[in-house]
Amino acid sequence: MNKALQRMGEYVILMGKSLSIPDRWSMFFKQLIKEIYKLGVDSLWIVIIISVFIGTVIAIQISLNISSPLIPKFTIGYTTREIILLEFSSSIMCLILAGKVGSNIASEIGTMRVTEQIDAMEIMGVNSANFLIMPKIAGLMIFIPVLVIFSMFTGILGGIAASHSTGTGMTPASFEYGLQFYFNEFYIWYSIIKSVVYAFIISSIAAYFGYYVKGGALEVGKASTNAVVMSSIMILLADVIMTHLMLT
Repeated sequence: MNKALQRMGEYVILMGKSLSIPDRWSMFFKQLIKEIYKLGVDSLWIVIIISVFIGTVIAIQISLNISSPLIPKFTIGYTTREIILLEFSSSIMCLILAGKVGSNIASEIGTMRVTEQIDAMEIMGVNSANFLIMPKIAGLMIFIPVLVIFSMFTGILGGIAASHSTGTGMTPASFEYGLQFYFNEFYIWYSIIKSVVYAFIISSIAAYFGYYVKGGALEVGKASTNAVVMSSIMILLADVIMTHLMLT
């Protein structure tokens, strides 16, 4: 319990130092663009690939499990759309990104800590937490809505591709009708809002574990693992809380 409280205190103090006003805005924006490209743009390919295949699989599995003649075929498209918009493109995709982006942030900052680069910044009077962490948090939070929208679009495209295959029991016309049936625009904003919160969780927790690494390369690896595990747990907890607050 004492260790958990200590970690919570260290995390809050670190975020206070990280989210302060930058000393040099030109340097901050330069780092911000670099982090957007490294953490966001470089993650685009994995988001598209996973979303296409998951969207296809969701549509096929729903179609194979809906065999009753009392259930209209457009239900397949409707259900696929709801799963992708409400949960997959935000929560599940961010759990996947926690593994890629979170481990990247933790290992990068952790390596700088064990090689004493962060100590050198502190000696020179640089706010190392603000310089290293704030651009990562801001960059991921800014670009995460783009990743979510790409995930939604490509996931639904995967479902449409599945509707054109034979033996699934659904037609493209019924699937597309289901996509349009009782569409709620708020669900898109709901997913984007959730993803921005998840982006903060991923980047801040990973930065915390990397920043407070003690030891050598082995500890950096452990910090990366701990960052991914803790980020995943907090994302699931935030998912429950935000779903209750925003949809009930």
